[in-house]
Amino acid sequence: MNATAIARTPAAHDPSLTIGSILARGVGESPAQEIVYIDRVRMTYTELAERVRRLASALSKLGVEPGSTVAVMDWDSHRYLEAFFAVPMMGAVLHTVNVRISPEQILYTINHAADDVILVNAEFLPILEGIRAKIRPGVKLVLINDTAEPPKTGLEFAGEYEALLAAASRDYAFPALPEDTRATTFYTTGTTGLPKGVYYSHRQLVLHTLATAHVLGNAPHASLTARDVYMPVTPMFHVHAWGVPYVATMLGVKQVYPGRYLPDVLLGLVAREKVTFSHCVPTILSMMLGSGALREGQLKGWKVVIGGSAMPLPLARAALDRGIDVISGYGMSETCPILTLAHLRPHMLDWDVERKAPVLCRAGRPIPMVELRIVDAAMKDVPHDGSSQGEVVVRSPWLTQGYLHEPAKSEDLWAGGWLHTGDVGVIDGEGYLKIVDRIKDVVKTGGEWVSSLDIEDLILRVPGVAEAAVVGVPDEKWGERPVAFVVRKADKEATEEAIRRHVADFAERGVVSKYAVPDRVYFVDAIPKTSVGKLDKKVIRAQFAERAR
Repeated sequence: MNATAIARTPAAHDPSLTIGSILARGVGESPAQEIVYIDRVRMTYTELAERVRRLASALSKLGVEPGSTVAVMDWDSHRYLEAFFAVPMMGAVLHTVNVRISPEQILYTINHAADDVILVNAEFLPILEGIRAKIRPGVKLVLINDTAEPPKTGLEFAGEYEALLAAASRDYAFPALPEDTRATTFYTTGTTGLPKGVYYSHRQLVLHTLATAHVLGNAPHASLTARDVYMPVTPMFHVHAWGVPYVATMLGVKQVYPGRYLPDVLLGLVAREKVTFSHCVPTILSMMLGSGALREGQLKGWKVVIGGSAMPLPLARAALDRGIDVISGYGMSETCPILTLAHLRPHMLDWDVERKAPVLCRAGRPIPMVELRIVDAAMKDVPHDGSSQGEVVVRSPWLTQGYLHEPAKSEDLWAGGWLHTGDVGVIDGEGYLKIVDRIKDVVKTGGEWVSSLDIEDLILRVPGVAEAAVVGVPDEKWGERPVAFVVRKADKEATEEAIRRHVADFAERGVVSKYAVPDRVYFVDAIPKTSVGKLDKKVIRAQFAERAR
């Protein structure tokens, strides 16, 4: 039987799901609410809406029109928030440039995305100076400058950000847009080769915002409501700062933007602006907890979502001991990004720290409108018993529909009609996903798959260990064997014997495989990380290969 199409009354209005509705809701709900940029700018939501219109007007004078691409190279700021709305609301595409990747990769993304205008903070001018000759012809630069002094540079600018806004119209009229209009694009560098562009429509961003707002607003803890004060500690160039600025704006909450991430500055803003909700990667939270500027009780009641990489159990315990309401989340650049959140179920809320912490370190349970499966190589579901492993594949209304200009890789991403995350996971009886490893990072040894994440978690429990990374290296007998790279704490000394014995103890108890004990432990001053704070295992393997020569 064929489905019946909805009857449409000729006079009825069927509005598109577009980003402008998010801004309109926040301004209408909280016109006088504050938006703060470090200690430099305070403005209201009403002023935000005006500046969004002025930015769009200024960009239109520079030739930006529907289908154009506008790039941003800035620290987390009110300007970035303005671009989050103004550019897509014009029908143009916002390219959030990852300023932490190499200049050659930045050049590739600028040209691949076909940027027409680049809004660039003066602190990043040296990057553009080095690649300007190779940037596609006709690209216009707009200077962002946080100081009174003009930068010393040979680059030419179409204008300065604040001057352009001051001269622009406050009455810019945004066009009506189809909801499938592309709104944003950015580049993921998590795999080998050149960065890959992912992209999202207005409809996808609105649906991701609504689903995230629903689950956070109704969460039993680590919630985000209109009463909170929000500060991102995840770069706005990385998956729209996990999409939370859109949620915060829709709710009309006070927003605090910290610029660059300096632990003492972040702690100061939490105290001064009474920040209650943030999100960050484990390394940033660890740096804040280890800062000499941290005062007793300063972070009590702070709600933090940890993502980007697995939250180590010791870090979760340390955060809970400080009174931080910390949970994990899971997603990736290709998923807009939020797929799961590790809120405790009602019967878990009264558990002690030792029982709560392992649950909070899991990836979590799917948020509304996310279909998530764990499958074997034949795309058959594996049991949800907490131990049967498989690849995480997903569907939801907000997943990227492909990689920009790369149809073959897009088909691989969506093989079988499900987005393949490349992550190995398990699901337990309570419905919580745990990421075991990346498929490419699992150590295949002795006929078993051994999780490098599990070994890292055990090593981090050894007194004197600050950071740990485990990779599999070639072995003639076993195929691969795990080796560990460890950073010691400044005031303590861990030994290779202690680390190997600690992992062996857990292997004897059956917590990890007997093959999980690292063959070697290398003590290093620092462990390579990606531009978003993840362990960079490609570089770590290369460093091991160099050592082994």
